Amino acid sequence: MPSPTDPRILVGTETADDAGVYQLSDTLALVQTLDFFPPVVDDPYLYGQIAATNSLSDVYAMGGKPITALNLAGFPDKELPMEILGTILRGGASKCQEAGCAILGGHTVRDAEIKFGLSVTGLVHPKEFWTNAGAQPGDHLVLLKPLGTGFVTTAAKKQQCPQATLEAAIQSMTTLNKTSAEICRAVGGVHSVTDVTGFGLAGHSYEMAQGSNVTIEFSLKALPLLPGVLDLVRAEFQTRASKSNRAFVEAGLHLDDGIDATLLEIFFDAQTSGGLLVSIAAERSGTLIDEAKKQGCLAYSRIGTVLPRQAKTLLIKN
Repeated sequence: MPSPTDPRILVGTETADDAGVYQLSDTLALVQTLDFFPPVVDDPYLYGQIAATNSLSDVYAMGGKPITALNLAGFPDKELPMEILGTILRGGASKCQEAGCAILGGHTVRDAEIKFGLSVTGLVHPKEFWTNAGAQPGDHLVLLKPLGTGFVTTAAKKQQCPQATLEAAIQSMTTLNKTSAEICRAVGGVHSVTDVTGFGLAGHSYEMAQGSNVTIEFSLKALPLLPGVLDLVRAEFQTRASKSNRAFVEAGLHLDDGIDATLLEIFFDAQTSGGLLVSIAAERSGTLIDEAKKQGCLAYSRIGTVLPRQAKTLLIKN
């Protein structure tokens, strides 16, 4: 949606999209985003990898290719050795290298709590970017990573997460959405994309529905889950964001009778470095799922359908 003050702004803040898009020429546009957060795991190298993967994801969600990044860090240098910060930065750099994205520098401030992330610039053709506001009635919704990282990281902080579940979550959080985006581009028929992060599947799909002026129907039983995460849901390892995510979508939410309350909590769970949520033409969704499976994506599940706009924007069934 062009800005009234600068027509070169192709995507701004109007639809709460994943990144901004700014047109440079008839064939080239910038994709710009930034994100940072406190540690979600104890290992500083893994934390750096997770934060960088999360930051890079917004460019992939717009259909772009990340090319440069700047480190953003807060660090309590009087309480912790600087070697920890160096390890975090090395972790982030490893994922940027994997993405083919050059780190040009960055900025660090003294802080009471560790924080790390990236400001990322990508490139995309000005007529080929994706937004979260293009879903069309009849589309299928496909999710390309499993859900549950909020429950896992919360349980892990309390040292009550099974090791296999934690390892599966770390694998997911450190997997770039690069391959997922490339598959979507190759398959075609993609109308709208977002990545599922802090607002959870509920919040990000709500923004997609609102921006696209449609209603989305989800099947909870179709949601791809990290192994063992339902036990953590039952043990009530919710993040604080679960409550706020539910409140955010409440006005537009309709629940069928007899909804599975445990699975519903997954719908609201805040994700870290989650997967792409893709609204794709129904006749292409099977091909997308087949290709995602063939190329080793962590999930490839059709979880919902896009409907014409109704009174409620999110319809949830078992």
